[in-house]
Amino acid sequence: MQLEVRPDPSEVGRARRWARSRLAGSGIRADEPLAETLVLLVSELVTNAVVHTGRSAVLRLVLPGAVTEEGGKATVRLEVEDASDRAPVPRCAGGEATGGRGLALVDGLADRWGWSREGTGKRIWCELDRCAVGEEAPPARGSGGGAVAYEGFAYEVV
Repeated sequence: MQLEVRPDPSEVGRARRWARSRLAGSGIRADEPLAETLVLLVSELVTNAVVHTGRSAVLRLVLPGAVTEEGGKATVRLEVEDASDRAPVPRCAGGEATGGRGLALVDGLADRWGWSREGTGKRIWCELDRCAVGEEAPPARGSGGGAVAYEGFAYEVV
């Protein structure tokens, strides 16, 4: 499933709402930590596409069906494709900076992420693993049990 995103910052909110609405039929509850993490990642990647490229983008979600105890892990994949050929570059934002932490958040919250050139543009993707019902999830990557911290910024995964 995919959503076309116009080069307008107000589209970020629309992308978050769209992602939440897609979770409803996927077996991922809105109050699950995975859901909130996924929505945050949608926000960060769509913001990067809209703000840094000034061009339209396409948001794609690949959501698994419901995960059962026998089902093991399932992977949720998020992709944002844009028409800019500029590579994504993680920045080292200072404590007073109001931006520059998006890719650090993606790196800290996603189980995997990367990017590839696609035609004249690029695709940035990330994946989150969802454990089977009843299986304890591992701590968030880069954290000691749910808190992800970067210079001047903290995000609590609850």
